[in-house]
Amino acid sequence: MKKYVVLSILFILPIAVYMFFATGVNNFAKLPVLSKTIEEPTAFKTAEGEAVTLKDHITVLAFMGRSPMEYKIGAYNLAHKIFKKNEGFEEFQFLFIYPKAATEDALTLENKVAEIASTERWISAFGSEKDIISMFQSLKVPYSLENNTNTPYVFIIDKEGNLRGRNDDEDVGMMYGYNAMDIAEINNKMSDDVKVLLAEYRRALKKYKADR
Repeated sequence: MKKYVVLSILFILPIAVYMFFATGVNNFAKLPVLSKTIEEPTAFKTAEGEAVTLKDHITVLAFMGRSPMEYKIGAYNLAHKIFKKNEGFEEFQFLFIYPKAATEDALTLENKVAEIASTERWISAFGSEKDIISMFQSLKVPYSLENNTNTPYVFIIDKEGNLRGRNDDEDVGMMYGYNAMDIAEINNKMSDDVKVLLAEYRRALKKYKADR
């Protein structure tokens, strides 16, 4: 009987170890910084005229363009797989950038998202196409804006205004952004990376409190 118990443990243990690491989340890792000095969105305002900022927030940054309803699937993916899992982190926000002409459609999309997830920290901000291009270029990513205003890729910006991502992704190597229209990429890669970054800040906060 003991022999079978030992054999069972020897069989199960490697599987348990594999499952632990297969979650894709390294609780002791830091998400690499890929770009610094991201432009602050001072040129953008909400529909109510309020200022928006990246400072002191962990931000999912998106450029939604003139026809945001065409990207509603991406918005739903982010709401389900990213925001709902992490909305308890108070400094976590979504910042969706639009040209001013898209204000009505942007608010329609936000109302649609509100049916499935909280939009308390889901910020829609509006500016000129010139300002959109300028902010996008400050990311220093190998992607292009379609029609000068939109891209399916979304970006993780830390509290210091740095672009975070992967520098050794198994599929693309340097992973600057995440395709919001690809549910597998959002669920399997971006979700894990957001967890890593949030854990990084939690550890820093615990250390700060312990050192006081």
